[in-house]
Amino acid sequence: MSTEALLTGGSDGGVGGVASRRLSIDDALVQHAGEFGRWQLRHFVLVSAAWALQALHTMVIIFADREPAMACAVGDGRCGDRCAGAAAGWVWAHGSGSSTVAEWGLVCDERYKVGLAQAAFFAGCMIGAGVFGHLSDSFLGRKGALQVVCVLNAIFGLLTALSPNYSSYAALRLLTGLSTGSVGISAFVLATEPIGPSRRGAAGMSTYYFYSGGMATVAGVAAFFQSSWRLLYVATSLPSLVFALAVLPSLSESPRWYLVRRRPDDAMRVLRAIAAANGRSIPDDIGLKIDDEDEDTSENAGRKVEVPASSGTVLDAFVSRTTRARLVLLVLIYFFCAVVYFGLSLNVVNLKTNIYLSVVVNSLAEMPAYLLTALLLRRYGRKPLAIGTMFLSGVSCTVASLIAGEGAMSVLRMACGVVGIFGMAGTYNLLIVYASELFPTEVRNAVLGCTSQVSQIGAILAPMVVVLGERVPFGVFGVSGIIGGLLVFYLPETMNKPLYDTMAGLEKGERAASGTEDEGAS
Repeated sequence: MSTEALLTGGSDGGVGGVASRRLSIDDALVQHAGEFGRWQLRHFVLVSAAWALQALHTMVIIFADREPAMACAVGDGRCGDRCAGAAAGWVWAHGSGSSTVAEWGLVCDERYKVGLAQAAFFAGCMIGAGVFGHLSDSFLGRKGALQVVCVLNAIFGLLTALSPNYSSYAALRLLTGLSTGSVGISAFVLATEPIGPSRRGAAGMSTYYFYSGGMATVAGVAAFFQSSWRLLYVATSLPSLVFALAVLPSLSESPRWYLVRRRPDDAMRVLRAIAAANGRSIPDDIGLKIDDEDEDTSENAGRKVEVPASSGTVLDAFVSRTTRARLVLLVLIYFFCAVVYFGLSLNVVNLKTNIYLSVVVNSLAEMPAYLLTALLLRRYGRKPLAIGTMFLSGVSCTVASLIAGEGAMSVLRMACGVVGIFGMAGTYNLLIVYASELFPTEVRNAVLGCTSQVSQIGAILAPMVVVLGERVPFGVFGVSGIIGGLLVFYLPETMNKPLYDTMAGLEKGERAASGTEDEGAS
């Protein structure tokens, strides 16, 4: 069936099943349904709550695997080697069930197992981001993929609470990571695709507030379950099940996904629901078109264009000359960004302060970066902000690496690190918006899954950099931030540009923007 017949021959396609005017989804939102009204606000808030769930499953390991304080239970206070534990007279302050470290004796020579479990989780995230990113672009859809991973998160999290030994615990953390890795990506795409072009960037950059809120929440929940790491896993896993069964069924699938899957009636149904909730309406003679179709001119009216469906994989983005360089650049940028962000976060956690308060403060400290980048996004664009925030982080870390000494100098070095976290948090918030706009709907989730996989590699390597000492890690983070900023120079700006549906539509739009299409016609 031709694309024209497919997109205009439905019950919602127009009067009598034939639309006299066909618009892209962006144009339909701007001209008729509304770019960001009541419908989009409700949809955005409910879907973005999944980011908090991702934070719960990611950050819980900080508290479940912490090393609690030890006390000497011997009457004269003369206990033996702390590594011998109870055999030498030592007891855990909150009992042996307070953490995995206390229950399985993961101290001294066994301490590496804590890091191994963390690495297993991020390795699972790396695999899952690619797998579910592809499934989200293909038959599962954005909503279906999000529902599946949330259910799996709840199941694996609850099973983790029942782990009989360390080996099963590490294996279940790997499986939890497998489903956790694509929660935020699927939620981001589902939340932002129904939003109009002028509001999409600011809305997309607001998603990380939910992640920061989740970080603060898990610290509060952990404070109530200090004596049982198993109950902590139960408390942080059940919200995912509630979200999948009670919240997601009431939400709509992305109209863009419907359209690229050749389901225009469903796409128009969602758009009409958006318009109705926003107090607007879409005329009956309006139909939808995918952006790789020819315009209805006198020359090509009635022309039927066959558009093959994309397989929706990263390979599609890599094969295209238009998006190949973008993909390679984003992979490198995300890697450097992850090394700096997770590395600096670990440096802050290593401060000898209250662990619960530290996580809350860290989550709150990132929020000004999200706000500032969101405010500046529409004025300065994606590219300048990405360069500026990465340079800010890189230069701050480089300065910190040059500061030696104790006392006031150590405070100054820590302040530079805080500025570095501020800059890189802003970069992370910005990059997900930037990356989603660089690629069309049919491969968007797959590409974001690929970049998330690279981020997990950076997250795994970051702890290895931190152990190099006080100043050397700052030097590594500084160089990484500056290199990442330089790479952004080679990406195109996406501000106020259409959000394409297909690879063919993106290539056509890029040719038209550069003027090569007109030159070829002449």
